[in-house]
Amino acid sequence: MDVLVVGGTGAAGRAAVVALTARGHSVRALSRSGSTDVPGATGYRGDLSTGAGLKEAMSGVEAVIDASNVLSQSYDVAVKALVGGTRRLLDAEAAAGVRHHVLLSIVAIDGVPFGYYRAKVAQEQAVAEGSVPYTILRATQFHEFAGQMADRMSFGPFVPVPMFVTRPVAVSEVGAALADAVEAGPSGRAPDLHGPRVENVVDMARRTLKARGKRRIVVPLPLPGAIGRVMRSGQLGGTDGVAGVQTFDEWVRRGTDGA
Repeated sequence: MDVLVVGGTGAAGRAAVVALTARGHSVRALSRSGSTDVPGATGYRGDLSTGAGLKEAMSGVEAVIDASNVLSQSYDVAVKALVGGTRRLLDAEAAAGVRHHVLLSIVAIDGVPFGYYRAKVAQEQAVAEGSVPYTILRATQFHEFAGQMADRMSFGPFVPVPMFVTRPVAVSEVGAALADAVEAGPSGRAPDLHGPRVENVVDMARRTLKARGKRRIVVPLPLPGAIGRVMRSGQLGGTDGVAGVQTFDEWVRRGTDGA
């Protein structure tokens, strides 16, 4: 099958490219750089914010995975990027005769008063209202999540990390689940994917930094209001769906990315 992975150089997108090529599919990885380091895949240059490159990348494609992302907590910024980009993508898919749109989203974000999550819900709605048959796969945070948060929030030797409970999942398993979704065909909402164990993100950050050999003081940060209560409750770890296999401990023992 000819498959286009949007955001094909990001963590989840690249994992999907790896999984699909390993299964013998013809895979195109769309990114602003137009490159890919996955053997057997072809890189395409494109930009969801303008629609540039989508027509060329979409020619002959049967299914599209959207694993693109935007790094903003602002609802206005995130919804412009996610919903605007999705609509441009769906228009290009409809024009090219694409038969299946697969969106990667996040577990348990309905009603959460956080700008980025509200934008993801709006993105899901845009997909559901579009003309291209679809599958939406929601996953929990990846094992890399706490380390990425620590990198962004470091202030000298101090690393403030929000108090947050989740069930992190291996990004390789997310990539495999996205490949499964492509092969299964349009399914609407697929079963959620979460990790095998409940983890505290503050503790995850400490263990990740230790594994990297970085001496930092991790400071638990209790977020106020409704969003803080949701993050501490464990809601974002999910309760139903499919459990992944690799635990956070196993991921740490295998070695982090060292970033």
